[in-house]
Amino acid sequence: MTYTILYEKITDGSMPDGYYYAHIPVLDLTTHGIGIEGAKAAAKDLMKVWIEEKRANGENIPVEDETLISKIEVEDALLS
Repeated sequence: MTYTILYEKITDGSMPDGYYYAHIPVLDLTTHGIGIEGAKAAAKDLMKVWIEEKRANGENIPVEDETLISKIEVEDALLS
């Protein structure tokens, strides 16, 4: 199974510098790790455990069909 992971640098002060969130949208999971590789490893570990638990309970595991990622800039309404 292949899943898209979105990485987001954590800059809100909740974690030390260098940490990233790893989001797996189709599974609705989020974890974190040091750097992209740390976040990726944490996401892989989390997905394995999550999938094993779903299988053990006879639950369906979502399959990712197609993911499109885009950015859009929005001006702050208070500043315009």
